[in-house]
Amino acid sequence: MNILIVDDNEANLYFLEALLKGNGHEVRSATNGTEALETLHHHGSDLIISDILMPVMDGFQFCRIVKTDAGLRDIPFIFYTAEYTSPGDADLAIKIGAARVITKPCEPEAFMAAIEAVMAASHRVDSAVNREAFQEEDVLRTHNERLVSKLEQKVVQLEKEIQVRKEAERNLRNALDTIKQLKARLEAENIYLRDEMKLKDHCGGIIGDSDPIKYTLRRIQQVAPTDVTVLLTGETGTGKGLFAHYLHQKSRRKDRAFINVNCAGLPANLIESELFGREKGAFTGSVARQIGRFELANGGTIFLDEIGELPVELQAKLLKVIEDGEFERLGSPYTVKVDVRVIASTNRNLEREISNGRFRQDLFYRLNVFPVTISPLRERKEDIPALVGFYKERFVKKFGKRIDRISPETMQAFQNYNWPGNVRELINVLEKAILLSEDRELRLVDKLEPLPFAFNQTKDDSEIYERKELVEVERDHILKTLQERGWRIEGPKGAARILGINPNTLRSRMNKLGIKRPDMV
Repeated sequence: MNILIVDDNEANLYFLEALLKGNGHEVRSATNGTEALETLHHHGSDLIISDILMPVMDGFQFCRIVKTDAGLRDIPFIFYTAEYTSPGDADLAIKIGAARVITKPCEPEAFMAAIEAVMAASHRVDSAVNREAFQEEDVLRTHNERLVSKLEQKVVQLEKEIQVRKEAERNLRNALDTIKQLKARLEAENIYLRDEMKLKDHCGGIIGDSDPIKYTLRRIQQVAPTDVTVLLTGETGTGKGLFAHYLHQKSRRKDRAFINVNCAGLPANLIESELFGREKGAFTGSVARQIGRFELANGGTIFLDEIGELPVELQAKLLKVIEDGEFERLGSPYTVKVDVRVIASTNRNLEREISNGRFRQDLFYRLNVFPVTISPLRERKEDIPALVGFYKERFVKKFGKRIDRISPETMQAFQNYNWPGNVRELINVLEKAILLSEDRELRLVDKLEPLPFAFNQTKDDSEIYERKELVEVERDHILKTLQERGWRIEGPKGAARILGINPNTLRSRMNKLGIKRPDMV
């Protein structure tokens, strides 16, 4: 038997198709009355099973048209529905020509029995039902209009609710993204704020009243109110980071972030993501988005310490940031714009690095807009007593000592020494001397822990020493310290602690200067 089922619910269609085909019937389906009429005109049918509430043309309209069509009205018609709006709809369904109304859900056996009963009695269907269908036309029209109106109202209400929910979800996602970004920025800023506080605590201020110091401070005060890029040059340990921070405090950006970046201390394979940030998945191991240090410094100042250590391949990207104020995070095609004041420092001869192909000339010109040279300690020895007094008090408190005397001989030793490590070396020597002092007088000589350099150099030795190249001085100093420390780099008694530098920085300098442990050569 060829059966046509009409229902806008896919689940119902699937159930009926499976049941009827399983009982040996051929089945065609439609999702509304209009589609069903087209199927009937093309293929005909032995039985129609239809839902009542459907879009486009509902079951009542469809049944009325079938029962008033001379070519279709003899086809038995069953309503299979549970969606009545009133109990009278079942009676109306019979009046307009339906052979039976089956309520959903219905057991398969009962459903098939009902079909068989309808088909058996189909020849007794009275044409009077069709005439009654005409009489009910006005009632059906009113009924349909009421249903359509209710459906339209429900659709409008649902559309509004969906729009409100989508807007709420969109606002929630935006709020969560903003919170994540603010959290990441706050965590990163806290890290650099702690670094900045350590810098303040470690240096305590610029100590000295010598002419070189006065000249340097005057130069910084001249350029601080502007946004001009500044290049600080000077030997290792002269306090370039302290002067950079002083410049920031004298600028209009003093209330914003001061981000200190040690270019020599960052791993070469991570320096780009550290400076410019990265997106999640930018490379293996990148499990989260990271804000770069330039982005953290937005509105403030970024200090690129030891800029000469920056890899050549990143110098072009740095040049773009300085010139245009924009860059792309690693793994992102989108441009990030920042407003950052750049201060750089170096202990290298950058012009020589340019000649050797290790530094870009165009980047040097952008950095060297306003150069400021920090004098080595040997050129401002008149500041040594003030420096010794300042750091003596600091370390006395740190170690709980009582030292209130510094003999003239000890102070003379401080002033006679040439300090190849500059202020950083003086701080380290003084710290160790105070730590080892056993009475209330500061002494520099200790039989168990001799100082890394003797303080009784002759005048001739000093003159020869001052004529050495800076690189030779640095290499000799590092080598001697390593030998005295038994080639130990890290720890309280390691060479890095004595030299006042990070252990990784010391390893990097050893590699650059060709310093190798004898048993590893």
